[in-house]
Amino acid sequence: MVCIAAGQTIAQAKADTVVAKQRPADTVVKPYVFQPNPKKAGLYSALIPGMGQIYNRQYWKAPIVYAGLAVAGYFIVDNLNNYQSYRKAYIGRINNSFPTDKYVNIYSKEQLKQLQDDYDKYLNLTVLFTGIGYALHVVDAITSAHLKNFDISRDISMRVSPVAYPNGIGLGLVMNFK
Repeated sequence: MVCIAAGQTIAQAKADTVVAKQRPADTVVKPYVFQPNPKKAGLYSALIPGMGQIYNRQYWKAPIVYAGLAVAGYFIVDNLNNYQSYRKAYIGRINNSFPTDKYVNIYSKEQLKQLQDDYDKYLNLTVLFTGIGYALHVVDAITSAHLKNFDISRDISMRVSPVAYPNGIGLGLVMNFK
């Protein structure tokens, strides 16, 4: 199909299409190789968990990130609920000589204080480890973007060969990379 521009004859339009279709014989068309930008991968991963892994085309990692966040969320909520429950019961025991909480014949005042402190520690550790895991998934996205097209073929080799220098002869270390 030939497109004719304004003021152009049919012969000129056909000549333009023939020229556009011809490619020099020595031109080699290389296939497009996706090379992700590490900055974009890190930004996407920091803004939306798992998005950096999807941008890097490592789709199998995104469910792992979401599962980790779901587990972390469960433990944060569970530890927070237990901490608040034991704290409320402990405060009720301090202020009231006749406690009415659900732990009346189960735990003493000292045991409630210990349980409250334990769940406070568990909550803090869970939040800390969640933050570390979040940072690690961002670092994973950046690292994967950097190493996406890293050559791991067996063509990497090393050999020792003599080298001629202006001052004399010596040994040289030659590494071949493809």
